[in-house]
Order: sequence, then C-alpha cells, then structure tokens
Amino acid sequence: MQAASPILMMLLMFGVFYFILIRPQVKKQREHEEMLKKLDKGEEVITRGGVIGKITGINGNVLVLEIQEKVRIRVPRSYIEGRWTGEQNAKGESVPARDAA
Repeated sequence: MQAASPILMMLLMFGVFYFILIRPQVKKQREHEEMLKKLDKGEEVITRGGVIGKITGINGNVLVLEIQEKVRIRVPRSYIEGRWTGEQNAKGESVPARDAA
C-alpha cells in the first residue's frame, strides 16, 4: 500500500490542477473564439496592443478598423482582445461607458 501512495497523491494533484487551472482556461479560450467568429461591422473592439477602433470591413481573417476619422488599419482577427464598451479597469474587464453630464 505504501508504494501506491505517491502515485495516488500525484493523481490527486493532477485532478486538482485540472479542475482549478486547465478546465477554466479552456472554457475561456473557447468563449473568446466564439466571440471572434461573431464580430461584425460597426462593432467597437480593442486589440491586444490596446488599439481601439470600429470594424469597417471584414476580409476573411483580416479586419479593417477605423481608429480615427479616415484612419484605417488592418488587423488579423486573432489579435482582437474583445469588444470595447467603454473604459477598462485595472483587471482588463470592460466597464460601461459613463453618460456625459
């Protein structure tokens, strides 16, 4: 029984790591891929480099972002971090835009 104890502990540790680290990361990656597939013209997005722009064109896996009036850049779809809804907090989560008063 003592010889099986280290193997049992290793299996238990792998199970804990799987449910705490690996499984949530895979779920988050799958949700991100679904979001990338659903992007359409007119949506505001932020890239991994921090560029915020509105999608004005889609050509396969390349998106055309308008970052300022008459200033457009081409970005691979995989470089899009997410939709932009306003400011981002310190954790990188979207915060709803504030109303101008």
